[in-house]
Amino acid sequence: MMKKIFVLIGVLLSAQAYSQEAKTANGILQGVTEASGIVSYKGVPFAQAPVGNLRWKEPRAPLNWKGIRKADHFGPQAMQRPIYSDMLFRSAGKSEDCLYLNIWTPAKSAQEKLPVLVYFYGGGLNAGDGSEYRYDGEALAKKGIITITVNYRLGIFGFLAHPDLTAESPHHASGNYGLLDQHAALVWVKKNVAAFGGDPDKITIAGESAGSMSVCGQIASPLSKGLFVGGIGESGSFLGNRSPVPLTEAEANGLKFAKSINAASIAELRKIPADTLLKLAANNRFPTTVDGYFLPESPQAIYATGRQMDVPLLAGWNTAEVGAGDVLGKAEPTVENYQSAVHQLYGNRADEILRVYPANTDAEVLRAATDLASDKFIAYATWKFIDLHSKTNGHPVYRYLFARKRPGNADQALGAVHASEIEYALGNLPTNKVYAWTDDDYKVSETMQNFFVNFVKTGNPNGTGLPTWYGLQSSIPKVMVIDTESKSQPEKNAKRYVLMDSFFNP
Repeated sequence: MMKKIFVLIGVLLSAQAYSQEAKTANGILQGVTEASGIVSYKGVPFAQAPVGNLRWKEPRAPLNWKGIRKADHFGPQAMQRPIYSDMLFRSAGKSEDCLYLNIWTPAKSAQEKLPVLVYFYGGGLNAGDGSEYRYDGEALAKKGIITITVNYRLGIFGFLAHPDLTAESPHHASGNYGLLDQHAALVWVKKNVAAFGGDPDKITIAGESAGSMSVCGQIASPLSKGLFVGGIGESGSFLGNRSPVPLTEAEANGLKFAKSINAASIAELRKIPADTLLKLAANNRFPTTVDGYFLPESPQAIYATGRQMDVPLLAGWNTAEVGAGDVLGKAEPTVENYQSAVHQLYGNRADEILRVYPANTDAEVLRAATDLASDKFIAYATWKFIDLHSKTNGHPVYRYLFARKRPGNADQALGAVHASEIEYALGNLPTNKVYAWTDDDYKVSETMQNFFVNFVKTGNPNGTGLPTWYGLQSSIPKVMVIDTESKSQPEKNAKRYVLMDSFFNP
């Protein structure tokens, strides 16, 4: 009897040890078993450090290591300035050496073949990190999927285009290094996720804001075909008013910046210390680029002709992405001020805007201005992503509108603001101590988590105990309004998005 007990203990210890180790193509990783039983692997290199002569080059495959590499802490965040106060990092500082990912897995063996979610953070392609509390993958992993967050280069380090960079590239392309980092991470995940109990043929990508734009870009890029089977986009795309610029324009922008700091060559730019370069670039914008490689054409052209990846899509936006001030400025919310602001923004087409975003009384101005501000900021671009993708080859597209307002914040009286859905969707409300979350908030979070997890598992968000979500190609296409009582509703604002589209797709 005693011998059997010792054998059983040995088996259990062996299983526990195995659950903390994963044999990847580059070497063995040792993770950490969390209190929940989920095993996390943090700071896993998916590419070589893009430093020195590798600054502004396509990411290179990671180097192998000997022995067992401890994966018990997050890698450094990408070079960035402290732009957004709601970004709370767990990584220890920033560095150009930032190409790491983090994995949370519920698998007890490498044979389980669990579905996988790879999540790209937001931050305008200038900020963000996979270590942020709101992106923690443990909650979704507890629901039976492997969750992964990915770091990618930002700002000037991730998106500088320059004629000399284009000339030295084997693909005659420059810029979009941050997007190529994401692609490299997907290649690594496809190759290695089985070691963590994942199914390499069941990977879904997701992201919010710049992360959602990235999802749109990855679905458009011919490089990514076959690397994932579904996409989730939260407020953002590379379409309409968010379209990447032509390579020549981005190169001219890079030349202008180099001249402004008296850098005569890329070699000189590469010699500038990262912290110094970050400061020098503080007031410059480095846009995404139709580089001829990652994006052979504009995403608008790719989606309009149905040449993007043919995968299921779940996407949507929030009810008040930004406030009325983005239209009104500091003016009082009166009809006169609203009409004046719209005429200033839209000139001879202002009357069209005022018909679709009407405010006939002062009491209606804040709502109308908020709707207009939100649409021109990011809702329209997200609508365009959903609209064009829903017309491709019949793969299901599920559209949501997130309406739950965070509790106790008067500034959010008109709806759910940009990025406020993240903690709900990923099950991380407790990590945000700013708000006094209620039972209703946890109810909304549970619903949204289950929608996401079902989609990752099956390509369809529907499941037991959830309100029915109709795909846009169904006979009764509706929008899932996610709130305390989530429900599918008919589209109410199509005229707004069609009018917005006329400015970018005449």
